[in-house]
Amino acid sequence: MRHTRPLTLVAFAAVGLALGFVLEVALASAGQPVLIPPYTLTITLVAAAAIVVVLAVPIARALRGRSTARINPFRAMRVVVLAKASSLVGSLIAGLSAGAVVFLLTRPVIADLGSIWPGIAAAVSGVVLLVAGLVAERLCTLPPDEPDDAAGAGAA
Repeated sequence: MRHTRPLTLVAFAAVGLALGFVLEVALASAGQPVLIPPYTLTITLVAAAAIVVVLAVPIARALRGRSTARINPFRAMRVVVLAKASSLVGSLIAGLSAGAVVFLLTRPVIADLGSIWPGIAAAVSGVVLLVAGLVAERLCTLPPDEPDDAAGAGAA
């Protein structure tokens, strides 16, 4: 499995930004209240980020030789997939929240700060989840194989 590419994360954030902005415009034009992310979303995303990193630490210790405990390869693969999904979801949520904030800030009448701060907090927590996913993904990466001595001597 390859590491998550930065272009993929930027694409998810851009799609999220566009969807967040368009959703807010559609709701406002239909006369509905705009969506303001609750603070519980921020708390949940930060907690999920912490859980992802905590799950990756024992695998990193076993890979680096600092722990004698054996790691189930299926568990390691699940943690890597969770880390990759966390980085993608964090990027998407950061984009969605940023799109909502951009919509609120571009209105002719600036919205109340009580409406803007939850969106900013959700965007920041999405970035925290993104970074935690990338860190956990790197923690679960196998170190490069050492070159064979015989192959190295033959190449010289």
